[in-house]
Amino acid sequence: MQQRRVKQDEAVTAATEQPAGNEPVRFSALTLSVVSDPAAIETEWRMLEGLTKNSLHQSFDWCMAWAKAHGRPLTVLKGVANGRTLLLLPLDIVREKGLRIGCFPGDRFNNINSGLFDADLVMPDGEEEQNFVVALRQALAGKADLVLLDNVPLQWRGLSHPLSGLATIENQNHSFQLPLFPNFEATLAQLNAKSRRKKFRSSVRKLEPYGGYDHLVATDHDEKHAVLDMFFHQKGERLRLFGLPDVFSQPEIRSFFHGLLDVPVNGHDSPLMLHAIRLRGEHAGHISAIASLSRKGDHVICQFSSIDETICPEASPGELLFWLMIEQACREGASVFDFGVGDQLYKRNWCRQETVQHDILIPLTWRGSLMRPLLVGVTKAKAAIKRNPRLYALAQRWRSEKCPKAPEASASDAD
Repeated sequence: MQQRRVKQDEAVTAATEQPAGNEPVRFSALTLSVVSDPAAIETEWRMLEGLTKNSLHQSFDWCMAWAKAHGRPLTVLKGVANGRTLLLLPLDIVREKGLRIGCFPGDRFNNINSGLFDADLVMPDGEEEQNFVVALRQALAGKADLVLLDNVPLQWRGLSHPLSGLATIENQNHSFQLPLFPNFEATLAQLNAKSRRKKFRSSVRKLEPYGGYDHLVATDHDEKHAVLDMFFHQKGERLRLFGLPDVFSQPEIRSFFHGLLDVPVNGHDSPLMLHAIRLRGEHAGHISAIASLSRKGDHVICQFSSIDETICPEASPGELLFWLMIEQACREGASVFDFGVGDQLYKRNWCRQETVQHDILIPLTWRGSLMRPLLVGVTKAKAAIKRNPRLYALAQRWRSEKCPKAPEASASDAD
């Protein structure tokens, strides 16, 4: 299957923003300020997050769940012109080696970032970009040494990112998407449809002797939280098998995702929805695979997934679950199924598009200026390692030696 990157004139879909009906506004007209109480701007926040080009990872509910779980307030940069809020950059100020870094809430668990920009904002020219940086330094004086906006696609869904001219370096991770059509058969036609159908039928057939399966979409409060706890257990065991660190083990990370489950569903939109393959028959209730989806508008993102290979691993329950979730997303009118960041074989087997993301590093103080080249160097090193199979294997071996490992590990790929 041929892969291609999303280039300057390409997009995952042809979707565009609806005209706002207002006059275009230049960046030079913005006045920047810092808001310490996000609840005070919830109405403006939710209005901006509803625009197609703005990532669900900067939504009010996502950011507030992160802040609550970590017990520290957000710092929100607000841009206003003519009495209208046209820009919001929610930042989580974290300390790293004595440096105060402002980054998007959600950290490594975000798959695509954008910030929140009104459709009426005109792409800034070079002078406006530099003036924006000066205004940013003034607004965040005494609060941060460096702003790090990571995993930002410079082109997304046919639109250029307003801060693309400030991009510092390509992120070491790309993200992968499958365009969806209302007709699931049309969606499959982009792939090797014959092979896909064969795998699906094989999975179903292999589960029949066990009594078959249910595609569980958790909706009950207790059920949702129980499935999430099952995921944490499954993923922890899976990572332990490969001698890798469990990125979900920290209590505040688990609290963050549990908090997202409590956000009310709005139609099909939800910051976190859990899907699972649940066996029937002799092993009734056994969960073989779990995945979580986020949805905003027509954009569906797979946030995480796990599998349990103790019963009928040959049925490939993870692949079966992705088939079922993608089929449902087609029925429900989604246009993009996003597998998120990270280059893995199962993503390439499903996806038709690969999105390059960039990091924007803006130093605010002399400390930030000193740290910026070091962070760029780290990103370059990670990219070089990930794109060299031999170096990547050595890095994985080094990581596994630093983590407790089970005596017998599965031969399949780590999730």
